[in-house]
This record gives sequence, C-alpha cells and structure tokens, in this order.
Amino acid sequence: MACPLVYSPDCRRYDFGGGHPLNSTRLELATDLMRELGLLDRFGVVPPRVASEEELTWVHSPEYVAAVRALSHRPDHPLLSRLYGFGPGDNPPFTGMHEAAATIVGGALVAAEGIASGAFLHAFHISGGLHHAHRAQASGFCVYNDVAVACEFFRRRGWRVLYVDADAHHGDGTQALFYDTDEVLTISLHETGRYLFPGTGDPEELGQGRGYGYSVNVPLLPLTDDASWVECFECVVPAVARAFRPDVLVTQHGCDTHRRDPLTDLSCTVYTAEYFARRVHELSHELCDGRWLATGGGGYDVWVTVPRAWTLVYGVVSHQDVPDTVPEAWRRRWRAWAPEELPHRMREEPSHGAPPVVRAHNLDTARRVAERVLELLGRGS
Repeated sequence: MACPLVYSPDCRRYDFGGGHPLNSTRLELATDLMRELGLLDRFGVVPPRVASEEELTWVHSPEYVAAVRALSHRPDHPLLSRLYGFGPGDNPPFTGMHEAAATIVGGALVAAEGIASGAFLHAFHISGGLHHAHRAQASGFCVYNDVAVACEFFRRRGWRVLYVDADAHHGDGTQALFYDTDEVLTISLHETGRYLFPGTGDPEELGQGRGYGYSVNVPLLPLTDDASWVECFECVVPAVARAFRPDVLVTQHGCDTHRRDPLTDLSCTVYTAEYFARRVHELSHELCDGRWLATGGGGYDVWVTVPRAWTLVYGVVSHQDVPDTVPEAWRRRWRAWAPEELPHRMREEPSHGAPPVVRAHNLDTARRVAERVLELLGRGS
C-alpha cells in the first residue's frame, strides 16, 4: 500500500514574501534532499488539489473565506485586514492568497481521501500543518487550517480522530475548532504560552461540553531538551491514545523545537523529530490499522534543520531507511545560495542538557496531565 509524499511546486505559492519567517524555500530544500536520497522513487509524489469553498467552510466561516478571497484580489483592503487578523507582521495578505492556502488544504484532503479509501496507508503532507488558523481569523502565519479540515473529513466518516501536535507553538486553532466534541481528541506538546506565541495551551484547557477531557496540553519550559521532550511524550501520548481508541491519527511535525530555531526557546535536535514520527507510526499500527496522516508545520531554521527533520519524518512514513550522511551532491547544489555551512550529517546525538529544574517541572506537568485526562476519559467510556 502506498505511503506517498503529498507535494507539488504549487505549494510554494503559499509564501508571505521576502523577510517573512515562513520561507517556502524550506519545502524545496527538503523535497530535493528526499529526492537525492532516493526516498521518492518508491511511492512517488502525489500532487495536491485546490480545496473547494464548501470544504473550507467545514471549519471556517463563509464570511471569512469570502474575506480571504477578497484580500487575494486586493491585499491592501484596510477593513478586511483589521477584521480577520491580516496585516503587516505575521499575516500580510498577498495576491493569490486564497488559491495558495486552499491548495495547502487540498493537499491534506488528497492525503485524507487516499487513507480513507485504502489507497494510502500513511501519507506525509509536507506543506501542511497550519494549525493556528481559527474559524474566522488568520493567525501565526496560517490562513486556512488544513489539519483541522483533514480531521473534520475523517470525523464526517464517523471515525474517531486522534490529533497530535509536536510544534513548539501550541496548536490553538485546531484545538479551538474541536473544543466541544468527543470525536476528535487533540494533544499538543509545546513551549509554554507564558513565553511564546500564541500564549495558550495550559493543562487546564481540557475542552467543554461533550469535549471536556478531549483537549490535552503539555506545556514545556524553555531549554527543554530531547530527553525531557521524549519523557513527557511517553508519559502522556501512548496512554491517552489507547484510552481514546482512535480510528485514524493526524499529526503535525513542526520542527521549531530545535535548538537552532530563531523563533523558539526549546533545546531539542532532529532526534526528537525522528523519534516522534517513529512513535506515532507505531501507535498508528497498534491502534488504527496504520491509518496515519502526517503534516509539516513550523520550522524556521530553513537551511540546516528543516530539510533534515522532514526527510527523517518521511523516511518513517514511507518505511525507508535514511542514511546518516547528507549527500554531497545536495550540499553542492545549494551551497551557493546558503547563508551558512550546510550540514554533513542527517542526525544529531540527542540533547540532555536541560537544567534539572526544567526536566522535573516538565515531568511533573506531564504526569498531572496524564492522570487527569485518563480519569476523564475513563468516566466517559
């Protein structure tokens, strides 16, 4: 059964322009590295499509979609920018924005449709993971929430959806869109909102109504290393996943947890990116016959971290071994453009340098979260 990469050059149209942290060059670097390593030979690359307006309104308001369309034609429209979260800074509107963002959503739907039909076992939608977009608000570089649309696609099939978010930033938009349902359980491990955008993701954010207990948050302190991140993951995610009994996994693989990332304060390496992918892969086979949709996400160390992290993720998705050495041909091809030395090694030794108080605080938080959520899920079963 196929385990493809979902991607085409059209995905790079989702770009806020020069100087913006979300640089679509990272997609070209990562897919070129996969191609150089021969990882795309086995299953190939499946292109996205443009999501329809009806599909977008599964999670976004019709008024918001209309505003994005209007801003795509007139990015300088002052009223629409103020109403819907656009403007200078994180979310500057650009010509063609609606079509570009709808293509990212369409990529998630191509992956979801392939998994639902049995054509795909797993899929990696590398340009997806835009988890900050809300029902009627752009936020955090995210216009439309592709992972939420994919979760809603599965939910409409009657499937129980487990969404796990490893981005350094809290997956606030996705959480909010499913905050009152028990059919989609969201888990986010992220840097605490005390210090980092979007300022949410406390353990007390548990959901509401039927969804109470189905929003799970593990906020981590700055300087969290691989060892602490892994410890917290193992404390919470496997037990909660088994208690929930999902039919499909949807995951967000933001690699801005890396110690080189310019926008965050964690101290992980690409070890965490590969570890997370391996563990959710195992859980997908244990709990839901392997049905697993992985997406990209944050990652702003464009040249050194993102290509390696997402290549390692796709190696796991596609059941292929990734060598330890970065191909010299790839390094040579990009050397003239790179602002720094390109990496020689695919992997790094896991980091263990977090202060003891950080590791102790994180583990205590994770244990309390796991205990509370398992208690709530147990009452609901």
